[in-house]
Amino acid sequence: MADEAFSIDKRPLRDLLQQVQVGKAQLPEFQRGWVWPWPNIASLLASISLSYPVGTVMLLKAGGDVRFKYRPIEGAAPPGDAEPESLVLDGQQRLTSLFQALKLHRPVETQDLRNHRAAGWFYADMRAALEENGDREEAIRFLPESRVVRNFRGEVLEDYSTPELEYEHHLFPLHAVFDNGDWGDEFTDYWSDHKEKRTLWRAFRQTFVRPFDLYHVPIIELGQEVPRQAVCQVFEKVNTGGVTLTVFELLTATYAADDFDLRKHWEYECRAAWQAPEYRILREVSNTDFLQAVTLLATAERWWRERDSGTEEERLPRIGCKRKDMLALSLTDYRRFAPMLVAGFKTAAKFLHQQYVFDTKFLPYGTQLIPLAAIFALAAEDAQSAGAQEKLARWYWCGVFGELYGGSTETRFSQDLPDVVDWIRGSATEPRTVTAAQFSPGRLLTLRTRNSAAYKGIYALLLKAGAVDWRTGEKAEVTGYFDEAVDIHHIFPKSWCEKAGLDPAVFNSIVNKTPLTARTNRIIGGVAPSEYLGRLVNAAETPRDSVNQHIRTHLADPGLMSSDKFEAFFAARKSALLDQISGAMGKVVLESDSSDEPPGNSLDATDDTDDL
Repeated sequence: MADEAFSIDKRPLRDLLQQVQVGKAQLPEFQRGWVWPWPNIASLLASISLSYPVGTVMLLKAGGDVRFKYRPIEGAAPPGDAEPESLVLDGQQRLTSLFQALKLHRPVETQDLRNHRAAGWFYADMRAALEENGDREEAIRFLPESRVVRNFRGEVLEDYSTPELEYEHHLFPLHAVFDNGDWGDEFTDYWSDHKEKRTLWRAFRQTFVRPFDLYHVPIIELGQEVPRQAVCQVFEKVNTGGVTLTVFELLTATYAADDFDLRKHWEYECRAAWQAPEYRILREVSNTDFLQAVTLLATAERWWRERDSGTEEERLPRIGCKRKDMLALSLTDYRRFAPMLVAGFKTAAKFLHQQYVFDTKFLPYGTQLIPLAAIFALAAEDAQSAGAQEKLARWYWCGVFGELYGGSTETRFSQDLPDVVDWIRGSATEPRTVTAAQFSPGRLLTLRTRNSAAYKGIYALLLKAGAVDWRTGEKAEVTGYFDEAVDIHHIFPKSWCEKAGLDPAVFNSIVNKTPLTARTNRIIGGVAPSEYLGRLVNAAETPRDSVNQHIRTHLADPGLMSSDKFEAFFAARKSALLDQISGAMGKVVLESDSSDEPPGNSLDATDDTDDL
């Protein structure tokens, strides 16, 4: 940011609070509410009375291209048509505390250190404030709304409910600090026959009250030409008192300046569109995810328009959905592309159902939903043909098994959207995600928990291959839809493997796991397959051949299981899983691979099954 983009000066505290009162200084809507407890306010008041620095206030000059909806500082009641000259970016808590304590002339609405509501008045004990070795903070008192202090039985301990009682007990109300000495005149009139009281007031006024009148606050004011993303970045750098603001909150405040309620639109026009059970895969899509997809679509549309008009590649506008891109999203673009993205997310949910991904619990990458929805929104009818769906499926599984959507993903989003749309529209060039994706057979040995996208992907491929419940013969996705009791469990039970002395890094891998219902898992227990297969036949009340066929739908060999040949079973199932992964990715995955990892080196070293 250039030096001339901001100014630095000092303003009298009196004038600054007056600007708050008349509405010349207000808050941008994205500022959160006032939260300071009263001991913090007392400390602030004590610091100013001692002329100590209390930090810089940062303002944004209003009226430029950056427009935010605004609101008064809590407690201020400016005229309804008051437009701010400045918006407070940093210093809200201090300004609100000082305004309420010094200017309101009514109880300060605050809280105690336990976050319990508290309302009351700030006073200074005049004699304590003048003690040479006293603690100035201890001289600041916070009295209840009634100005009457009671014990737990409700008995009055102290009463300062009238001006005369204030004079009598030498308690100065802080809301009188800018009253031009009126309270002091009344105090001296009350003690007209007591010279030492009048002397007390003169000393107190000089030592305690006058510093408030002379106090100047350092001000940094950003100019009108500062861009929106710079304003938001500066706000977050200097605002250390709260949670980082989301892009959604910042754009909500920006769009509100044009009378558009982004939050309401998201809740009732966007998210409400996928509340039906068939869209439950979308239930964790956040408002920021949605804005990211809209931004991706808006920047891609400009890229395509420029490319089709003959602009050279190096001069094309960038496709992006990083934070700065999202903050630059205009309301016009949002209104245009948001409905397209609502439809795109719904189509993405249908596509994921076709890939046998039904629930967020086993969604490999939530982030991959963003480019997927944008692809469907942009490609529209071009994405509906069988050929297009096959290409989309291949791209999707390459992203999953190539594990390319973990970590920072915005660059991949911006590559995948044009790559995949061009591809399904007939381009011979494969998307970069497809060409980059590789799956090492050794990875199967390191997949042990559903923290991994590839682990969840294999679960979906098993469902897609037709996996049925071993006992009932029902398709696993049907059982899970109605029962939600399907989870991944060991085929050779964990306890049996431990007794057999097998390596946990091997028997806890995905190769020895499959989706089973809780009841089937209870039948299996912890015994050898040769023993539990007989139980399954009895429970299923069907011939053994039928149970064996149910097991084969899980790419498992019932013959090797019935003879408890773990090594042979493991090798056969590993080969079958690799075939499924290879088919999904459209790539040859060789079973023998020099890049196989030793099982003990995986981050997925724990096991997440709940076998009995």
